[in-house]
Amino acid sequence: MSEDFNMSMRKFLKQVGVTSQQAIEEAMREAGDTAGKTYKAKVVLTIEELDLEHEVTGKIAGQS
Repeated sequence: MSEDFNMSMRKFLKQVGVTSQQAIEEAMREAGDTAGKTYKAKVVLTIEELDLEHEVTGKIAGQS
């Protein structure tokens, strides 16, 4: 793959990671006491032009 492709993909994935972390942290603050709780998380990446739908699931532990 070309260097331009790699750079644009990395930039996009960094933006996804940073903005997702900010959204999760804000939701946790708004939820209040999340200690001892576990939350199911799911991210769906879609690129319509490539007919791509990629799903990642996991768990996030609440904060104490």
